Amino acid sequence: DFRLARHSLGVVPQELVYDPFFTVREILKLQSGYFGHGSANRPWIEELIETLSLSDKADANLHDLSGGMKRRVLIAQALVHKPAVVVLDEPTAGVDVELRQALWRFTKRLHDDGTTILLTTHYLEEAEALCEEIAILNRGEVVALDSKQGLLARCPYRTLHLTVDKTVADLNNLLPESLQPLLVETNINDISFRLHKTDHQIGDVLDALKNAGLNVIDLYTEEAGLEEVFLGLTESVPEVVEEVAE
Repeated sequence: DFRLARHSLGVVPQELVYDPFFTVREILKLQSGYFGHGSANRPWIEELIETLSLSDKADANLHDLSGGMKRRVLIAQALVHKPAVVVLDEPTAGVDVELRQALWRFTKRLHDDGTTILLTTHYLEEAEALCEEIAILNRGEVVALDSKQGLLARCPYRTLHLTVDKTVADLNNLLPESLQPLLVETNINDISFRLHKTDHQIGDVLDALKNAGLNVIDLYTEEAGLEEVFLGLTESVPEVVEEVAE
């Protein structure tokens, strides 16, 4: 049933493909008509125009819009018939920060309303913020397909950032030999360690620093993100990822 399949699917292409002969409102009405929706769908069209901040450009010709505005129209076109599944192919590529945040908010709203969303993106922070399940491709092959939590659990490291009462010159002389393999970076009186979540305890690091005459002024930890997991799975940093036992 190809008609039902097409009605269930909305696609936002990566390329800016648009009809230059219509205004924003006209093209949305036309797109709505393709799927058999008449005047009853007009309130949803107006809601899309307002939600995607297109109100000021609703009667402007698509040819005269900026790239970011065209991107918003493509998203509105994909959603005008209220599909159950939406494919977003690099929807925030080349857009400004304000539009990216707006699209994230709108995507979360669609998901909360029950829409299934397939997102392709090179922005790993975008995938980490929006997605529940993530597939990672490397050279055309799927190297991972797991929940976000499952992928993040594959990286058993965290970074410990410390501010101490000594400068870099003193740190080189005072830093205990046992902590040298864990050292990531030093900057003035800041120092960072990469710790295995089970093999290295933060308390042990603090005790070692205190015994070496280094007093900790401030500290915080940073968990590994999707970027580090991605690099490990694509063999850029193979030691980062540990295999999860079946």
